Amino acid sequence: MFSQDLTDIFSPDGPIARAVPGFHPRQAQLELALAVEQAIRDCSTLVAEAGTGTGKTWAYLVPAFFCGGKVLVSTGTRTLQDQLFSRDLPRLRKALALPIQVALLKGRSNYVCHYHLERLQEDDRGLRSRSEVAQLRKITVFARNSKSGDRSELADIPEDADIWGRVTSTRDTCLGQDCPNLRDCFVMKARRQAQEADLVVVNHALFMADLALREEGITDLLPAADVVIFDEAHQLPDIATRFLGSSVSTHELIDLARSVQVAGLAHAREALNWADAASRLEHATRELRLTAAPIDKLPGRKATFQALPNAEDFDAALESVLEVLDFLIIALDVVAEKHPDLTAARRTALDLRARLFQWSQPDRQGHNALTSQTGLPAPAANDQVPVNKQKGQPAATDGGVGHSLTIDPVAITAEQAVLRESDEARIPQLLLETDAVRWVEFATHHIRLHSAPLSVARLFSSCQRKEQAWVLTSATLSVNGDFGHFLRQLGLSRAQTCRWESPFNYPDQGLLFVPASLPLPNAPGFNQQFVKTLFPLLRASSGGVLVLCTTLRAVDQLADLIEEALEDVGEQRVLLRQGQRSRRALLDQFRADGRAVLVGSASFWEGVDVPGDALTLVAIDKMPFAPPDDPVLEARLNACRQRGGNPFMEYQLPEAAIALKQGAGRLIRSESDRGVLMVGDTRMVDKPYGKLLWRGLPPFARTRDPEAARIFLEAGRQPAADPAGD
Repeated sequence: MFSQDLTDIFSPDGPIARAVPGFHPRQAQLELALAVEQAIRDCSTLVAEAGTGTGKTWAYLVPAFFCGGKVLVSTGTRTLQDQLFSRDLPRLRKALALPIQVALLKGRSNYVCHYHLERLQEDDRGLRSRSEVAQLRKITVFARNSKSGDRSELADIPEDADIWGRVTSTRDTCLGQDCPNLRDCFVMKARRQAQEADLVVVNHALFMADLALREEGITDLLPAADVVIFDEAHQLPDIATRFLGSSVSTHELIDLARSVQVAGLAHAREALNWADAASRLEHATRELRLTAAPIDKLPGRKATFQALPNAEDFDAALESVLEVLDFLIIALDVVAEKHPDLTAARRTALDLRARLFQWSQPDRQGHNALTSQTGLPAPAANDQVPVNKQKGQPAATDGGVGHSLTIDPVAITAEQAVLRESDEARIPQLLLETDAVRWVEFATHHIRLHSAPLSVARLFSSCQRKEQAWVLTSATLSVNGDFGHFLRQLGLSRAQTCRWESPFNYPDQGLLFVPASLPLPNAPGFNQQFVKTLFPLLRASSGGVLVLCTTLRAVDQLADLIEEALEDVGEQRVLLRQGQRSRRALLDQFRADGRAVLVGSASFWEGVDVPGDALTLVAIDKMPFAPPDDPVLEARLNACRQRGGNPFMEYQLPEAAIALKQGAGRLIRSESDRGVLMVGDTRMVDKPYGKLLWRGLPPFARTRDPEAARIFLEAGRQPAADPAGD
């Protein structure tokens, strides 16, 4: 199958060693590559845990290069996707001198849309500030000169800038074959390149979006592949849960109302009183948010479908929104062919209606209109959807949509049945057959209705095609060597599992410090005591300090306390905290400074690679147990109890162990790294279950003595680079 033996490729005098200065063979890397080769040959599923420093990236890329088939490599984030495509793949392809054609493919929201960019240029009202005027100029120049249109290449504009949403497209706002810019479309170019490439780099979110769309019969997002490799595979359960669910915000409904008004007035002014129609949707949407106001006082500002404080009022308000959407869709259907903007507005309205109606099913009596065969009930006498009795078209009164509307019950029932079929067509069949968790999240200016599958095991495992090899790899897939939790989450009961330890000398390079004197994390004054214990280590550290928190609230509290402590002693250190700037900007500054203190939460627990003296101390405030106000977690724990299981041991503890191992993995990134991992949660030692947590970590030396930790840090070390391909 392969043109060159893997043993030779990874040997001391092989092509990689000759082309990459500093490369040296690692037995674990070779063994992982051989296991990947075997999985590809057998068209089987391999779940492989490879410790930090194994060189897993090149271990899976080499057999992928030689397999002779189409390969998809899916990464955890767009940042890792860019790194793999721009750094790892070119280096390895050059070392092996192979004519492998590779492509990078992201979701459509990552590419500038020529059509929407031109619309924004023509309508100055779409710009909200002077800074957006400047941003629009930069995007215009970028779109003119860029070959890819990938917005990550335009570093001058933040990734979260609002303007990106107005110069990119969604599946519903894309004009498709009707677009006048189709020939120059960046999305279409990227997809054509992906179809022609031997190896395509995607991300987990795009892979999950493709899975959902394939269930709807849409197959043009990702190319068919013979081999799929998931790097950072530990993220798959959470990403699958998020992308195989759905959400609708009142922001989206308000935006739809405004889009309908603009498009209607511009291209079908005589057909309807579009301003009044948009106003009705805005009013119904605001009423829905008002009925959700009691949620603001609940823990986490969230409430499940079953526990809504005023469920009857909320259901009635949601029904009113659906009725107004019914009218808008029927009205837009009549005029959609007049202009692509009207067609796009209709598609958006259909999509929002489908997601809202899906969220409402099954109803509080257990009836599910999406899966029943009885059809829709006849509308009540006060249904607010006007239809012309003769033509089956929206009827206009008072020059459009009046305040007193007439309906034809027979005609509207037929129209709603069509919408009902549309709802079913737009929702993947497997999702209709999967138990879901539904909840409402209340925010300052909007609410969001969420739905997520209770389990993604069947959904995820069903997307593997026959004769297709899967490789799932990460440094954190098992709990103390047991892969059971990860396999159950994704339905991979037949997968082969392998595990390789990191080549690093953890007992000499790292020290695990769990203070004996700290109170429990929920005790008053814990944060103050945590910082008081941490501070002598911070001062003894010659390099950077990363403080990992389990909540955003703790980020601000601990950062404030550290800042006060630094000022009290006159310690000159840069203090960075999550939220000040983008994650990438914070990490760049942290690396460049060399002695900074960075305080962050969830997004900094993984994907942070800072070898050398720029990071010598990692401090974790407490065990990363998922918050109790997470509706999905609550539903899964309840399901576990109902089947007679132990939710803490079967779900909460394994999740915390994997997250803790991710956080600990930030410390030692090369053979010469040296540092201290401080965990401020005494339960890790004092509770019986704590052994499962610390035994799952790298085999650091251990102490509970703060003086021993301080002395270890003062020993110092020298940084080193490691070209192992990881």
